[in-house]
Amino acid sequence: MSLVVLAVDDEPPALDELTYLLGRRPEIDEVLSAGDATDALRQLNEHRVDAIFLDINMPGLSGLELAGVLTKYADPPAVVFVTAHDDKAVDAFEVGAVDYLLKPLRDERLTQAISRVLTIRETSGHAEPVPPGVSGTDEVIPVELSGVTSLVRRDSISWVEAVGDYARLHSDSGAHLVRIPLSTLASRWQDHGFQRVHRSYLVALPMVTGLRTTGSTTVVCVRAHGASAAVELPVSRRQLRELKDLLIRDPMRELKSSPDDPAQR
Repeated sequence: MSLVVLAVDDEPPALDELTYLLGRRPEIDEVLSAGDATDALRQLNEHRVDAIFLDINMPGLSGLELAGVLTKYADPPAVVFVTAHDDKAVDAFEVGAVDYLLKPLRDERLTQAISRVLTIRETSGHAEPVPPGVSGTDEVIPVELSGVTSLVRRDSISWVEAVGDYARLHSDSGAHLVRIPLSTLASRWQDHGFQRVHRSYLVALPMVTGLRTTGSTTVVCVRAHGASAAVELPVSRRQLRELKDLLIRDPMRELKSSPDDPAQR
């Protein structure tokens, strides 16, 4: 599968380098280029583009603002930010970027970004691009680790815990602290299989293996990626009935409950 991509940067040397690096990739059939957001919009109106590799700080319309405009398109290209600034990852998440690359570009990170774009196209089931930040119905979250920004797929996350105004994502790639409140993720992911079970916890319903009630205390058992045993998380009383209702609605689920669960008597 070959891609048509658009490189956007207001600095000619940076644009030339980005165009050159993208043009060397066997997965990319054609590389278009633009020196600002206005030129980029013109190119997008004239050509079918699968992905846009976009600088953030540009005169006039910034890269983030341009990405926001693209979310209004019926078939927007996937957005990959290429920037020298490492403090805009959360903003990139907000506009649905599929990746966030720091300058100077490293070949392995460019490979990962192109792989994500290809995955989006292949899993969409057709040749047209799908909304940025989505693989099927999946979303990605930018995380920082040792000065490197990478993105974690939502479907790789088993559960999330609140850490003040931050949230810790527990995924198949490990635990990642992000500057996003748990309440924001709970609202955003409610229609994507995640349920708030406690003021401090959000769980992925497909990863739930059972409920256990002892006296007045209930815990939900969550299968953790790569772990041999399930994690047990507390369930608040006000969330318990809604959680049970959601789990019971899934005809494919075989919930295991402890004999001392009042609901099973």
